[in-house]
Amino acid sequence: MSLIGAHVSVAGGLWKAIERGESLGCEAIQIFTKNQLQWLTPPVSESVASRFMAAWGRSTIKKVVAHASYLLNLASDTEKREKSIAALVEEVARCEALGIEDLVLHPGSHLGRGLEYGRQRAAEGLVRALERTAGMRTRVLLETMSGQGHSVGSTIEDLAWILERVGDPSRVGVCLDTCHLFAGGYELRGRSSYDRFVRAVEKHIGLVNVGCWHLNDSTAEMGSHIDRHQHLGEGFIGLELFSRIVADPRWEDIPCLLETPKGLPGDSGNLALLRKLRGR
Repeated sequence: MSLIGAHVSVAGGLWKAIERGESLGCEAIQIFTKNQLQWLTPPVSESVASRFMAAWGRSTIKKVVAHASYLLNLASDTEKREKSIAALVEEVARCEALGIEDLVLHPGSHLGRGLEYGRQRAAEGLVRALERTAGMRTRVLLETMSGQGHSVGSTIEDLAWILERVGDPSRVGVCLDTCHLFAGGYELRGRSSYDRFVRAVEKHIGLVNVGCWHLNDSTAEMGSHIDRHQHLGEGFIGLELFSRIVADPRWEDIPCLLETPKGLPGDSGNLALLRKLRGR
């Protein structure tokens, strides 16, 4: 059975995310381990890590996934890339201290230099960050993107290309975002379309390398390359896809995490809908 959950706030302390997730009935949660608008943050203290893991251990939440700062851009050719590599090393180390096994990362933007250039830079930057965190268990999950602007990673083949060049499947994987995939041009509606997509993931990436799903409807049409998340069933994707994902045995114990808007019906409403679609 898939693990249903949402991205939750860490305001007031990292351990507060566990409390918020549990109050929503989450089986998995996603968090930022630091202020995602700041480049560098002091390491996680032993007391904070202990409090977080104690709260997690007492809870019914089975998995915690972290999301890296949106500032990071491994695919660029600017000085920001070196800062991004250093910040990614820090984020991996923070996850390791907290016992978090998966860290979602946007592959980055090539800023007009071309997709091939951006993929190469992203792969090289990721290798450097993983070399500096050798021996750590935390896996970096490259998120599928919508293709908006100069973003890298809007196709399964792009992510497979990067993962192949990193060459260590124990340290890298993917996060599949439904809104991004749909906006990027993947038809996900209907059984045949969904099955065709999953076969493509299995062929190019391997299902074992899917670390989590982000479940979001889309305010824009398929292939629009517009990244605008919507409440489940209120966008162009509709409800059927989400029912298939959360009930699919191929995603056993895989976090299926909401990144939907916080307005009504909110996380509680969307989570209730997912439970109904899954059957329990």
